[in-house]
Amino acid sequence: MDLLLKLNNKRINKHFFISGSKSITNRLYIIKALGKLNLNLINESNSEDSELLKKALFDINTYNSKKINVNHAGTDMRFLTAYLACTEGEWILTGSDSLKKRPIKDLVDCLKSLGAQISYLEKEGFPPLQIIGKKLEGGNISIKGNISSQYISAILLVAPYLNNKLSICIEGEIASKPYINMTINLMKQFGVNVNWVNENIVVEPSEYKTKQNDFSIESDWSSVSYWYSIAALSNDCELILNEFSTNSLQADSVLPKIYSELGVNTKFNNNQIILTKNKTNLTNLNYDFSNCPDIAQTIAATCVGLNITCNLTGLKTLKIKETDRIQALKNELEKFGVEIEITDESLKIVKHTNSLNKLEIETYHDHRMAMCIAPLALKFNNIQIKNAEVVNKSYPKFWEDFSNL
Repeated sequence: MDLLLKLNNKRINKHFFISGSKSITNRLYIIKALGKLNLNLINESNSEDSELLKKALFDINTYNSKKINVNHAGTDMRFLTAYLACTEGEWILTGSDSLKKRPIKDLVDCLKSLGAQISYLEKEGFPPLQIIGKKLEGGNISIKGNISSQYISAILLVAPYLNNKLSICIEGEIASKPYINMTINLMKQFGVNVNWVNENIVVEPSEYKTKQNDFSIESDWSSVSYWYSIAALSNDCELILNEFSTNSLQADSVLPKIYSELGVNTKFNNNQIILTKNKTNLTNLNYDFSNCPDIAQTIAATCVGLNITCNLTGLKTLKIKETDRIQALKNELEKFGVEIEITDESLKIVKHTNSLNKLEIETYHDHRMAMCIAPLALKFNNIQIKNAEVVNKSYPKFWEDFSNL
């Protein structure tokens, strides 16, 4: 499905409800399954990734299927690799052709050192995987911190169910550290003792438990980034979004700080945020996205729309997402008349040439490529988004909400 985008840049005044955080929802699904908890999750994510993980866990725990297909969902692949490694049975874990190009060797190697039986069915180091699940031993492992925080979170989530204490030594700088903190925070809320001192995280054998019947999930800050971009690129706006607070577990809750420089004011009112347009005199933005790489695409596109330059760093993990997001951003944003320089971990808009190409935007099976470009319809006419349905991966109602503007 291709979409032709048109927006009238007059006053934008809308009230939206964004569904629960995908990151929190997916972690809670694993915790709930491992602990066999009778827990009602309120405001679950309606993303395709979360729906796929929920179905996969149902199929696993009812022995409905031994072959689990998570399509494009990288988080699901990583979390389920660890989950199945310690879940009795024989399993095949697979996904789409694009997911089969995303490496998983570092996670598999760590799990094997804990006693897991995992083998590659096609290319060494990549899905699909054959897993013979069993009780894992625990012990001491080391993992590189700059590859993917999801590897560390995947191991941490199953750590209470190992035979012995687990000690993880994280080597070097840590990418997306707040996501590891999110995992640990949720584990602690469900009764597990986790100690993180310097580069070592230690988890004792335990089990997840809770005294509460309901758990309310805060809305997804990654999804609201596109509305921040719309606010920044508008002439005048008031956007109201529900279920957000100042006390967030999510790394992307840094958005109010970043967008304050880009001309957006954020007001917190009970469980709402209210976004309004301010003037900005910023001509160049410098920011390190090591802790929040998922919003880098949106910020880059916003800079294009505001006609400013930028130097965005800390992007190393973007190369192993749904696509090489750094290269994809260069390919598509240069169509809007900018000159971009990239490295393996940075993107710099060096100047605006105002030499437009035909605005047919490839999405590379990447939901965030589609959504980060969409707000530019406030500044550019006739943007065509190819394979626009990719937004289902994280924000199925995006185009419906977008059209309501």
